[in-house]
Amino acid sequence: MIHLLFMLVSAEMALVLVLLFNSPLRKLVIKILDKITEGKSHVVSKTVLGTLFVVFISITYNVTEIQKRSLESGVLNPTDEVLMANRVLEASLLGFGIFLALVTYRLNYYMKELESRRRKEAAGEMKPKLEDHQEYPKKAISLT
Repeated sequence: MIHLLFMLVSAEMALVLVLLFNSPLRKLVIKILDKITEGKSHVVSKTVLGTLFVVFISITYNVTEIQKRSLESGVLNPTDEVLMANRVLEASLLGFGIFLALVTYRLNYYMKELESRRRKEAAGEMKPKLEDHQEYPKKAISLT
């Protein structure tokens, strides 16, 4: 489980780095993320993220149970020590993975938003400005 989580976190870190810097690979990653998050797959990705969060809470609860057991007995036996170290590692990797998934999702959203605003701005510059050709001047509004 830990190896799988480590690979997941490594892949997400690479994905975030690709999204941060302008490169040809960035456009490909944005298109892939758009395909993943459109339609019903958007619901599936949120469900998977929610499931991972529940597993994270479960692992955290197991760590607190081991800590309670050690506080009651006064001594942490070697088995509990190994279990607790394993669970803490799993929880930290899973938490970091969830965080990177949220960062990736928001980066993709902001990239799409920035691209659409740039397109609108470029289209707005090409349109002729009609403000100079008004037939009637605007009336002044008196506040009294």
